[in-house]
Parts: sequence; C-alpha cells; structure tokens
Amino acid sequence: MKKTVPQQNLIKPIKPFRTYEEQIDNLINRKGIIINDVPKAIADLESISYYALIDGYKDLFYNPDTRTYLTGTTFEDIRNLYDFDASLRDLIFSYSRIVEQSIRSLVSYHFANMNGANQSAYLAPANYYPVKSSRADVSKLIKILDYEANVNPQHPYIVYQRRTYNNVPLWVLVNTLTFGQISRMYSLLSPEIKTKVSRHFISVSERDLIQFLRVLTNFRNVCAHNERLFSYQDRYDIPNTALHMKLEIPMNGHQYIYGKKDLFAVIISFRYLLTPADFSAFKRHLSMLITNTVRKSDSLETATLLQAMGMPSNWKKISFYKR
Repeated sequence: MKKTVPQQNLIKPIKPFRTYEEQIDNLINRKGIIINDVPKAIADLESISYYALIDGYKDLFYNPDTRTYLTGTTFEDIRNLYDFDASLRDLIFSYSRIVEQSIRSLVSYHFANMNGANQSAYLAPANYYPVKSSRADVSKLIKILDYEANVNPQHPYIVYQRRTYNNVPLWVLVNTLTFGQISRMYSLLSPEIKTKVSRHFISVSERDLIQFLRVLTNFRNVCAHNERLFSYQDRYDIPNTALHMKLEIPMNGHQYIYGKKDLFAVIISFRYLLTPADFSAFKRHLSMLITNTVRKSDSLETATLLQAMGMPSNWKKISFYKR
C-alpha cells in the first residue's frame, strides 16, 4: 500500500529575516545578479521591499531550476520592470475610468428614462430582472443604494439632494458607486434596459458587456491595490470576439490562448468600449511604454514581455479591423 506523506512534511522552512545588506549579499553571491549601484539598490529595497520588488518581478529574469538569475541580469533590470508595471497600472486605471463613467451615465439615463426620477424606483425590486437566481443579488444591491441615498453622510452632493428634495435621483447616486457595483447593477437590470445600454457600443451584446465589465472591474482593482498587473490572469473570461478571429489568435482546443483573461483581454475590451479616439490614444501610450521599457534593459526582449502579458506579437493590428 502506498504511504501517505504527512501534510506537515510538505511545508517549507520559514525564510529567515535578512537585513538590507544581507539581502544584497544574497542577490550578488548566491543568486548571481549584478548590482551596479549598491546604495541605490538598498534605497529601493527600503522604499519598496524585497518581496514586492524582487519576488514580484524576478520571473522574467530567473531560472527556477538553478535558482539563479539569467546571465547578465542586473538589479536595474528588475527595477525597470517594476517601474513598467507601475506605469501600466496608471494607464489601465486611467482608461478603465473612462469606461466606468460611460457605464454610470448610460445606466442612470436609461433606468430613469424608463422608471422615472424618484429614488423609490431604484429601491424597488420589481424594476430589476425578476428571476429567482438574482433575487439575493438584487436585495444586496438595493441595500447599498438605500444606504447611499438615505444614510451615508460622506458625500455633500448626496446630502444636499436628501435634505433639499427628500430624493436622490439615480444620475446623482451612481457617482458614489464603485466600478464593481455599477457593473453589477447593470447585470441585474431588466433585459430592455441592458439592451439600450449595450447598443451604445458597436457589436456588443448585453451578455458581452456583462463579461467585459466583470473582467475590467477585476483588473481595475489590481491597479487600485497596487498589485502586479502585467502578468495578472483573471478568473473570468471575456467573450470570444471577432477580433480574436481576425487577429488569428492561436487556440488550445476551443480556447484562445491570448485575450481571454489576461492583459490582452483588457485591450480587446477597451477596443469595444472606448471611442476610437480614446482607444487610439491608449494604444499609442501602451506601445511607447513597452518600447521604452525593453530599450532600457539588455536582459528583456519584447517577445518575452508580450508573452508574459498574454499579448500576441501582432497586437498592434487590433485597431486595423472593424469590431
């Protein structure tokens, strides 16, 4: 009979505490990394931390078999990738906010157009999609909306509406909601309102928009929480789109290997949800960011970075095709 290995034997020993000087020594003498400016490296470890900087961004330069860095890798290479990711977070966050504001505006407009300006409309369960599976989510949403409209004192413009009119219209209230909350609200609306909103975007169905928003919400949260973004993989997928096919994204069975739950999925979502002018500006900034990052590092190839981001080599052609 095969013996079962006790779970406690699989737990690795706790890593010892190391001073900044010991961390530097470990990187140079045990890991084989080149550090051209030790005082600057120590300052970086002080301001960022070893875990956030080295453990967070070493993978593209690290051989897990030998547990050493690839020949020629410098501390500056890792810091360069860290800075790239910080700029990438700012870029994705900025354009996610454009999508977020668009959804706020469209949801509040079409909901009020159909149900009126009184806050009792968005606090009524009957004005949402009346299926059994969504009742609990509708109830949670209404509790949030009720709190923002009638209790929360933190937004002066809400307090003004509450005291002056005894009513907070949805087009005012939506500004207090997070991207996740407004996205969830959209998914719970009646089919008629969801359709009116989705028609604002070319070739986007109600179901497509729900999937786009769910993935964008999670990527936006990664940006907001200052987590590693460039190689993040979400647990949800965006839908298969015409752009996947036109870009000839390779498939593993029936699943596209790029552009489903990775950073390229965000780029595809932006292509559908941003205006052509906004997407063109976003693409230009992203292209410059990638080019400048690779140019600063002798140890980082464009293909390696794109692979880690889940982006095909022909990603720039995304704006060549109709959606």
